[in-house]
Amino acid sequence: MYTRKNQRDLTRTEKRRLVDAILKIKRSGRYDDFVVMHREYYVMDTENRSRPAHMTPSFFPWHRRYLLEFERALQSVDPGVSVPYWDWTQDRSTTSSLWAEDFLGGNGRPGDRRVMTGPFAYDAGNWKVGAGITDQNWLTRNFGRPGRDPVSLPTADDVARALKDPVYDTEPWNSVSTEGFRNRIEGWGIHRVRPVANHNRVHQWVGGPMAGAASPEDPVFWLHHSFIDLLWDRWRKAHPKSAYVPGRKPDAPGRERRHVFGLDDPMPPWNVTPRALLDHSKVYRYA
Repeated sequence: MYTRKNQRDLTRTEKRRLVDAILKIKRSGRYDDFVVMHREYYVMDTENRSRPAHMTPSFFPWHRRYLLEFERALQSVDPGVSVPYWDWTQDRSTTSSLWAEDFLGGNGRPGDRRVMTGPFAYDAGNWKVGAGITDQNWLTRNFGRPGRDPVSLPTADDVARALKDPVYDTEPWNSVSTEGFRNRIEGWGIHRVRPVANHNRVHQWVGGPMAGAASPEDPVFWLHHSFIDLLWDRWRKAHPKSAYVPGRKPDAPGRERRHVFGLDDPMPPWNVTPRALLDHSKVYRYA
């Protein structure tokens, strides 16, 4: 049993150990494997293949296992490290502690959006973005996407509205599900119903690789998804009688029956079911 802390509560030593562990698995090549995996399973609901990670009820359990695998990789380097969470309803400033020089570094510079500060800046010599992600080798960010189409971080009220929904997910079990906690948090925009929200909006706000399928190229991905995992935990405690749905693959024939994962359907690439990931209390807790 270990604890995932709010990133604002990390000590200087805890930050250094986390950064060092990330850089070590980057040098080993294991970090890039996680990026490749996320790109592989970032399947749109317009594609004719299984969809375990996004635009689907298994969004939460798939990313829980993905985060656990990453955490285990870190702990193989430093057993005392865990993935903290970034509560973007509180730490909303471009100068918040997670963007400090000794942690994740800051925003990209004007023009090319290249990150110039912190341990993940290309010039620091430790971080090279994988081939095929961008035209450059360096990490980029574009906080708030200033200009004609700016983006703001979600608020506590945005999250509260999602947490109030007692239903986990609804048909058609994809990006256009208008009700249900899953898509309210995952945050796919629905034309004339609601804009992009919560999880997706944070990805947009950070910009750079975070705005696409290769989002783990930016280490803030893990802190963001640690908070998403915490929100699922809060929802389950608020609605103890509400179950993961669908309990089994949809009965109706068609695309969604083949592409959606029910409670006991093994999810690739680990062959683990959503049911097996409902309870994390024997592995970690949130502070």
